[in-house]
Amino acid sequence: MDPAVGAHPGAGRVTIGDVARAAGVSIPTVSKVINRRDGVAPATMVRVQQVVDDLGYETSLVARSLRSSRTGVIGILVPEFEPFSTELLRGISSAATGTGYELLAYAGLMTGADRPGWERRSLSRLSGTLIDGAIVVTPTTALSSSTIPVVAIDPHTGPEGHATVDADNEGGAVLAVEHLLALGHTRIAHVQGRADLASAQLREAGYRSALAAAGIAVDERLLHDGGYQEDQSAVVARQLLTLEDRPTAVFAANDSSAVGVLRAAADLGLRVPEDLSVVGFDDVPQASVTTPPLTTVSQPLAELGTRAVEMLLTMLRGEDASDHVRLPTTLRTRRSSGTAPTAA
Repeated sequence: MDPAVGAHPGAGRVTIGDVARAAGVSIPTVSKVINRRDGVAPATMVRVQQVVDDLGYETSLVARSLRSSRTGVIGILVPEFEPFSTELLRGISSAATGTGYELLAYAGLMTGADRPGWERRSLSRLSGTLIDGAIVVTPTTALSSSTIPVVAIDPHTGPEGHATVDADNEGGAVLAVEHLLALGHTRIAHVQGRADLASAQLREAGYRSALAAAGIAVDERLLHDGGYQEDQSAVVARQLLTLEDRPTAVFAANDSSAVGVLRAAADLGLRVPEDLSVVGFDDVPQASVTTPPLTTVSQPLAELGTRAVEMLLTMLRGEDASDHVRLPTTLRTRRSSGTAPTAA
C-alpha cells in the first residue's frame, strides 16, 4: 500500500480533503465514491474506499442531508433515560438492525416547568438536518404538526393526531386487581401515577372497574398520588400503611412506585407478602430482583419498540401507517403477592 494511504492526518475530524490527499485523487472523485456515483475507474474506487476505511472518514449528518435531503438517521427522543425508556430502546435498536438506518438517542432532560413541550423543542433542534424521522417516548403534547414522520410510544394524551403505539393500560390494571381479589384481598390501595398522563388515568380506571365488578366500593382514602416516582410513592405508601384499617394489598401504577411501596413496608416492619401484597406495572428488569421479586403487569416493551420502528419505516417510505397500535398486557406473578392475611 502507498504510504500515503495509511497516513493519518493531524488530530481532529477527518475531512474529505484528507481522504483526497491520502488517495492521490481530487475531492470530486472522493465525493463520487462515497455517494456511489458513476464516473470513477474501478481501481480508483477501491483505492479511495480503502483510504476512507483506514482514516475512518464519515460524512457529517448535516452535509449528508444537504446533498440528499436524507440523513439515514432515526431519532429516539425520550424525556430522560429511566428503566421504561431504556427497555424500549433495546427493542427499537433490535428492530432497526439491518434497515439501513442509524439511531440517535436524545434525552430532553426536562424537569418541572420545562417538561411540557420538551419533545417539540427537541424535534425542532433535530428535524431535517440530523434525523429523517423520530420515535418519541411518552410525549406530553400532540405531534401532528411535525415536519418529519413521527411515531409516539405511550403518549401522555393518548392516541390522538399522530401515529401511536401503546399497551393496554386499563386491561392490565384489571388483571392486577383481579389477581389480588382472587387471593382474598378486599382492602386494596392504589398508588396512582401522574394525574396528567393517559396511562395513569387508564390504570386507575382499571383499578376502579375491577373493584366495581367484584361488588367492592372504592375507598377514596386508599388512593394516593405516587407520581410514577419511587421516593414519592414511598412517602404516600407510609401514609397508607399506617392507617388504622390499613390495606392488605397495594396496586402501584408502575414498578418504580411499587419499589417505593416495598421500601415503606420494610421500614414499617411489614412482611411482603405475608402482611402486605404488592403488584406493580411495566415489568422492567428491576422488578425481578426486588426483595421479594415483584408481581407486576408486563408491558411488551421490546415489541412496543419494534412496532414503532415498523410504523416509522412505513411512513418514511411514503406509505400510510396504522394510526394506532395497542398491544396486550399480561400478569407476571412473582413472590410479592400472596393470600390475604386473616387480620390486617
